[in-house]
Amino acid sequence: MAWLVTGGAGYIGSHVVRAFRAEGIGVVVVDDLSSGHEEFVPADVPFYRGTILDGDLLERVFREHTISGVVHVAGFKYAGVSVQRPLHTYEQNVTATAVLLAAMQEAGVDAIVFSSSAAVYGTPDVETVTETTPKSPESPYGESKLIGEWLLRDQGVATGLRHTSLRYFNVVGSGDPALRDTSPHNLFPLVFDALVDGRVPRINGDDYPTPDGTCVRDYIHVADLAVSHVAAAKRLDAGEPVEAVYNLGSGDGVSVGEIMSTVASVTGIAFTPEVGPRRPGDPARIVASGELAARDLDWKMRHTLDEMVGSAWEARQAAS
Repeated sequence: MAWLVTGGAGYIGSHVVRAFRAEGIGVVVVDDLSSGHEEFVPADVPFYRGTILDGDLLERVFREHTISGVVHVAGFKYAGVSVQRPLHTYEQNVTATAVLLAAMQEAGVDAIVFSSSAAVYGTPDVETVTETTPKSPESPYGESKLIGEWLLRDQGVATGLRHTSLRYFNVVGSGDPALRDTSPHNLFPLVFDALVDGRVPRINGDDYPTPDGTCVRDYIHVADLAVSHVAAAKRLDAGEPVEAVYNLGSGDGVSVGEIMSTVASVTGIAFTPEVGPRRPGDPARIVASGELAARDLDWKMRHTLDEMVGSAWEARQAAS
């Protein structure tokens, strides 16, 4: 028996794959490599290059392997870009999820852990977000993730699909120097690339209603995130109850300005960031409680901000 990890060649998905293997659980990976890297997939892990929009490919995967459940990480994950590319975002995140669920139903696979997002909350009017905080996404990306949750819910009613959705926040760090975030839109890669190229890193907006004017977020370590995906899968495998959604949050916020200061300290490269305009779709503050996930999914913050930055910087340097 194995778990299928969609997007398992990507930054988050590859850490999930390693977390499964650390628990002695087999994995299979499907990834179209639009943002992932084949070298992120261990050589002895079955790998299928292709999109989950391809129902025939998924049928083949389910036919060739005994799959007990799916961790669905694949998707188009850029909130700001989704404002300019709404149709692409919906195709990758909504249509593809529907195709995946149909293939699972056909194959009799009835368990899924879904990679959702804090973007479903938009700009919440509470100090700390909980799972019951009203959803008000402000980008096609956030909307597409909320629709994904609805698809799982409705399929659960219709077919008995066992499911949970993990809403997470800004994922950073590295659990293995061979794995790094290569997104052209995420903060850490942008900052590191600028430093390596001798440029000054940039902050997108310093006029938000926050203490230092920069966006405040939960920053969580990717390896901690991966552990909770496996914990959710194990609960589903064991027939144990799970909540429909969990926030994987720290309960504390860190501003982009604080991140910049920590990067300068950890790397030893002194700089004063440039300030540009806000990005469309970026809320001022999102900080969440992770209490439910701590109760059920072995969720905890095992890394300090310095360790998050340090591990990400080590992985970036290893790739140079």
